[in-house]
Amino acid sequence: MTRLAQTAGLNDVQQEILSTVRDFVDKEIIPVATQLEHRDEYPTEIVEGLKELGLFGLMIPEEYGGLGESLLTYALCVEEIARGWMSVSGIINTHFIVAYMLKQHGTQEQKDTFLPRMALGEVRGAFSMSEPALGSDVAAITSKGVKDGDEYVLNGQKMWLTNGGTSSLVAVLCRSDEGHPEGTAPHKSMTTFLVEKEPGFGEVRPGLTIPGKIDKMGYKGVDTTELVMDGLRIPANRVLGGTTGRGFYQMMDGVEVGRVNVAARGCGVAQRAFELGVSYAQQRHTFGKPIAQHQAIQFKLAEMATKVEAAHAMMVNAARKKDSGERNDLEAGMAKYLASEYCKEVVEDAFRIHGGYGFSKEYEIERLYREAPMLLIGEGTAEIQKMIIGRRLLEEYRFQG
Repeated sequence: MTRLAQTAGLNDVQQEILSTVRDFVDKEIIPVATQLEHRDEYPTEIVEGLKELGLFGLMIPEEYGGLGESLLTYALCVEEIARGWMSVSGIINTHFIVAYMLKQHGTQEQKDTFLPRMALGEVRGAFSMSEPALGSDVAAITSKGVKDGDEYVLNGQKMWLTNGGTSSLVAVLCRSDEGHPEGTAPHKSMTTFLVEKEPGFGEVRPGLTIPGKIDKMGYKGVDTTELVMDGLRIPANRVLGGTTGRGFYQMMDGVEVGRVNVAARGCGVAQRAFELGVSYAQQRHTFGKPIAQHQAIQFKLAEMATKVEAAHAMMVNAARKKDSGERNDLEAGMAKYLASEYCKEVVEDAFRIHGGYGFSKEYEIERLYREAPMLLIGEGTAEIQKMIIGRRLLEEYRFQG
């Protein structure tokens, strides 16, 4: 265990879980990650190992067969997994957002139906807000669910689904005007639908098509897809929580968990970049000595380590705030913003330390250099985080004049 990114106040169970996950990462993920990433190959054996460790049920309550652990424990596990390969952390992130939304907002029947199988990893989740034309403007979604007897008929095109192909349960945000008169604020006329499907690509159930994997610069291995609904029929009991019009709030609650996750991923990738940089700096010699002994490189290492430590502390604070039951959108936004920006900077500094070899696919830092930019976008861009942070600060520090 390294000196950086340590977390005070963990109990024995948390420490044992983290030790087990770190050992798994070192033995089962890091040795194969770059090879699998270059082939854009789904990490089937790694996922099976995560299932055996019980990580798909980490935050699911014990009554549903999960481990009932906190968001903090989950975030620290994500940090370790992302240190090995960020794509693997993405596989469990969307799964946990859906599980969390079910736990917090689902009907009892929905919890009983899905959570036990999700805890085992038999049902794997994905969630879908974005569309091709809306970006961060969630209120502008055009996908629609229309009531037809005891069913809803869904039509529309969604974008950027992590686990779109491998998942078997997708939480899909659609507009649903039923019960919401004209003029209702857009965010009050959205509903989350729980869509069950077969894993795979093409038409995975009548009216639902997963066209195929989107070819990406980085974040490979994990499948990122579109989702096309054309007359997709969903039973009314698959409205999350049983009531329409609550979808926006349910999704935003899930995204807060997702932002802590993205912050944890940034911490993990940054920590791995620092490890690679500090190791290479002690092996590479120039002008008769290891480059680590040159002051310019020591300054870089000092800055990198400080950023790793600061991002980790902010991520831990955001997770603990959520676990306490308090509102944490300010802390989650700050953590996501800082960790993703620092991750990009630490990875770039490690890349610079590697010199020309950093540009070679033989070196792991090349992969990290392509992965880090995704964190600047996922779960809300830096600009969105700044908007959230700014608005919340004005609420907290309202001028009393």
